[in-house]
Amino acid sequence: MAQSTAAVNMQRSGDDAGLVESTKRVLVVDDSRVQRRILSSSLKRWGYEVLEADSGHAALEICQREPLDLILSDWMMPGMNGLEFCKAFRQLKRDNYGYFILLTSKSEKDEVAHGLDVGADDFLTKPVNASELRARIRAGERIQQMERELTKKNRIVTDALAEIKCLYDTIDRDLIEAKKLQQSLVKERHRNFGAAEVSLLLRPCGHVGGDLVGFFPINETQIGLFSIDVSGHGITSALMTARLAGFLSGSTPDQNLALTQCDDGSYAARSPALVVDQLNRVVLEEMDTEHYFTLLLAHLDLTTGAVVASQAGHPHPAIQRADGTVEFCGQGGLPVGLVPGAEYEDFDITLNTGDRLLIMSDGITECPGQDGDMLDEDGVVDLMKRNATIYGSQFLETLMWDLNAYSGDQEFPDDISAILLEFNGPS
Repeated sequence: MAQSTAAVNMQRSGDDAGLVESTKRVLVVDDSRVQRRILSSSLKRWGYEVLEADSGHAALEICQREPLDLILSDWMMPGMNGLEFCKAFRQLKRDNYGYFILLTSKSEKDEVAHGLDVGADDFLTKPVNASELRARIRAGERIQQMERELTKKNRIVTDALAEIKCLYDTIDRDLIEAKKLQQSLVKERHRNFGAAEVSLLLRPCGHVGGDLVGFFPINETQIGLFSIDVSGHGITSALMTARLAGFLSGSTPDQNLALTQCDDGSYAARSPALVVDQLNRVVLEEMDTEHYFTLLLAHLDLTTGAVVASQAGHPHPAIQRADGTVEFCGQGGLPVGLVPGAEYEDFDITLNTGDRLLIMSDGITECPGQDGDMLDEDGVVDLMKRNATIYGSQFLETLMWDLNAYSGDQEFPDDISAILLEFNGPS
């Protein structure tokens, strides 16, 4: 009686309400041949390709070798029942999701819950109503369609991430090389000129940065110093520092804007203010860039300790006298490449034997502490006094240790650079 009722219900299939958009493969699993035929007949009429299995074991073998979209399986079967087959089916490696419908006469909620827990997607009670079966299959197709779309999008995202990683690795390698090139702009980190010693510190916060420090000999009695901080601290900032390095190069004095050649072929220092003014015009008139930079340019007379400098928006340099006291000097000034016609002035510093001059970027003065407060000039004074008996490159390394401690070992948000000029007295 149940079989004849099922046959009647399957024939009332909604008069084949449209074929599936593309042929899908369905596996019908039932130990009853009559039940398989009834289900298969309607599924074929709806446009599905149908495979049959008379047991859970036979169905599992088919699933291992055939790609299937939908499983219709009876629950109660000898040997491997439908629930056990469903659990084994979910453990198979598949490229797409297979929708699993259990056919059962069970209606207890606990039984249904157990079936869903092991992997079934839906249930149909026997005898099967054709319209209900068609509706359940349609619901499963919608879920499968969403799964396919999600898989496709995931594949696109995965491919995009792989391409981005490849590009990132290429950029990372280029940046590592760029870092080496930028560091090569500072060929010497320390030099003893007899009457004075110069030590340099350059630590970009990324691969490359916008800070640059350096020194160059002018003649037998004078040396030049410069500290540059280009706005930003990325690739474009680093490119600008590379170009600016050419304007203040010690290896090509004939191209160094800070030098003028005398009649006898020797070189003399130009007024730092005039050099800064010229750089301001060059940046505004010849460089198509939105970047600007701060600058401290100075030259030292090794015979007297006299320093002539010009400050263009750079932090005030700190002078530590031989007795340990610290004072700041400079007139501030406007950054270079920001205001057309900006005026710059020279100012004088006199260093006595045992005095030293610290020229620093704002990465030091604006270093954030653990409480969010910047180090500022008061903090610089404290660090210089604390390390008054440490000299040369070791002083700058100690300075970095102190900055790390002040910031709580956080990543520095800006490049850090400094020049330490120590005057030992006339040779």
